[in-house]
Amino acid sequence: MADAGSWVVIGLDNGGTSNNATVLDASGRFLVDRLVETPSLVREGPETAVEQLVLALHNVLDVTRTAVEQVRAVGLDTPGPASANGVISSKGATNFVDPGWYGYDFRGALEARLGLPVVYNNDGNAAALYTHHVRFGDDAWDNSSVSAIVGTGLGGGVIESGQVVKGAAGMAGELGHVHIPMHGLLEDGQPLPACNCGFDGDAESVASLTGIEKNLLPYWLSRFPDHELARVEPIGKAAKLLRGYAEKGDELALKVFGQQAMAIGRLFTIAANFTDPDAYFVGGGVVEAAPHFREWFLEKVREHTLLREEQRQVATVSLVEDLDMAGARGAALAALSETVGR
Repeated sequence: MADAGSWVVIGLDNGGTSNNATVLDASGRFLVDRLVETPSLVREGPETAVEQLVLALHNVLDVTRTAVEQVRAVGLDTPGPASANGVISSKGATNFVDPGWYGYDFRGALEARLGLPVVYNNDGNAAALYTHHVRFGDDAWDNSSVSAIVGTGLGGGVIESGQVVKGAAGMAGELGHVHIPMHGLLEDGQPLPACNCGFDGDAESVASLTGIEKNLLPYWLSRFPDHELARVEPIGKAAKLLRGYAEKGDELALKVFGQQAMAIGRLFTIAANFTDPDAYFVGGGVVEAAPHFREWFLEKVREHTLLREEQRQVATVSLVEDLDMAGARGAALAALSETVGR
């Protein structure tokens, strides 16, 4: 790898409200140890969003006192669905509601605007890549991992030999839409959970904020009709308050998060028999919580991840590192890998 000061790559994590940026030098050292955010303005359409990413790039260069001439490449991550090359779905997406986004080549537009190579990943894959490299360090290229990141949906990624597995259409690692066994997860009489993607009984229909709002909380409130959250409207607001109750040991909340942990464990069990990774990572809002609840949740995931004894001796189940910075850092690592490999 080149000398640290010779050139850099930029990582840009594009979100619904803000862009987070980082700088990675040629030796693999991050020049930023905190969030460096600017507004993303994605709801104002593609042209505005691209200019905001350019602003984010120049802002982080100013913060790190790095000359723009040193930038060799840019890593970009966004929420999906999008193709492997960063073309937004023809039906748009949660963050990309303006019709101008439908089928928009986000990566290509940013590359043309900057005049620099832009390497694209979705946000789940970028976070998974960063976590993998933090866990394995210099051995990252010799190991594999699976990450599940719980947010509004269920994102994540599959890393093999230190690189993101994207698939032919860019849809590999869509862990949220893997169907998982529901027998023993659902209570008697609990409706089969539905996902916004149109599937019933996939991992995201349980292990996501949307899954709580749409499927889990309505059922458990019917079992606990006198619960304080039954008086909170709309139910989406109640869903966002649920983690605070779980941290206090509330019975209803622990029932909900217990089902989520079981869903992730069953997802990892499928991964164990399909990719047999060296490590499994859990991230997202559900683990950005009080330490005692975070450890309870992670232990529940481990309990429901059924590994053979040989696998249990070599594989670990742990937390995603530095989640707020993981997207930008993973995007930068992807750009560095592409640049070194050229």
